[in-house]
Amino acid sequence: MTQPEKTLRAVVAVPLPEEQCRLIEELEPRLAVVRDHTLMHPMRGPADWTGDPEHTRTPHEQAAFDAMVDSADVLFGIPDVDPAALARTVSANPNLRWVMTTAAGGGASVKAAGLSRDDLDRVVFTTSAGVHGGTLAEFAVFAVMAGAKGLPRLLADQQSRTWPDRWEMRQLDEMTVLIVGLGGIGAECARRFHALGATVWGTTRSGEPVEGVDRLVPLDDLVEAVQRVDAIVVTLPGTAQTRHLIGEDVFAAAKPGMILTNVGRGTVVDEAALLRALDDGRVSFAGLDVFEEEPLAEASPLWAHPQVLVSPHTAALNSREAERIARRFAENATRLLDGRELRAVVDTVEFY
Repeated sequence: MTQPEKTLRAVVAVPLPEEQCRLIEELEPRLAVVRDHTLMHPMRGPADWTGDPEHTRTPHEQAAFDAMVDSADVLFGIPDVDPAALARTVSANPNLRWVMTTAAGGGASVKAAGLSRDDLDRVVFTTSAGVHGGTLAEFAVFAVMAGAKGLPRLLADQQSRTWPDRWEMRQLDEMTVLIVGLGGIGAECARRFHALGATVWGTTRSGEPVEGVDRLVPLDDLVEAVQRVDAIVVTLPGTAQTRHLIGEDVFAAAKPGMILTNVGRGTVVDEAALLRALDDGRVSFAGLDVFEEEPLAEASPLWAHPQVLVSPHTAALNSREAERIARRFAENATRLLDGRELRAVVDTVEFY
């Protein structure tokens, strides 16, 4: 059988297991997938795209890595997940057409690279947005359930061996859950909460219907909507427009005892305002996978707050993450070669 002509040179710029490199080749045979595992920082676990920070390249190895990256028509990953390295290779390689970031929020790294408008217009940037939707949606359900069933109280009573008087738990099928952001992650959240019987509302810019969503809420009506919901699930990316969107005005309008979970970006939630709302009971529980600054500072009161569950930005991590991202890359490569629109393209004005 005649092999298809290799028409696109795809350089793997981050650690990616050989199995997934071969998967990309199988899914899109027109790609010439270039990789050199000896030049990569070793992975410490699944989807460890930056690799071991203790590992360094020799000057010869660094020169070889840069030359390999600079030969690309398209890149799988931002080199070393380093915005400065991205800026260097975009400048060095006028033939670069497309870069896929391995992060769903990869727009932030593209912004940090400080590329010129000409470069931003020349190179298409995409993210892995949507690839992590299922795992993050499961965490969102877990966090809302933990709040509804009083997980902190249960753990405290168990630790003190207290058998209290019976107390009422909330039922998910009697709750209204507002999903702030109905993109790939939000749509997966909606599907799961709907399946569990909750009434699902969701904010939208487009007004397009989403499966499992009972009411679409214009973002301008967010404050009005939170007065009538039992839980908020935040899935939005971190941009200048979304910074502290969930802040004092939202918490002031909240129905007392509201549950909050954030699986988007930490900057969307004003943590100082959240702590005040937790202390006065407007928010009864917060399950957070992301934070305004990461790692979360040791001095942050969120660590010790009895009504907060801290997850170290790990809810999306899964042993099959690399495979899912490899499949997304191959799919988008096919779209590029066939002249079709790519999925999850970064908006290079707002960088999400």
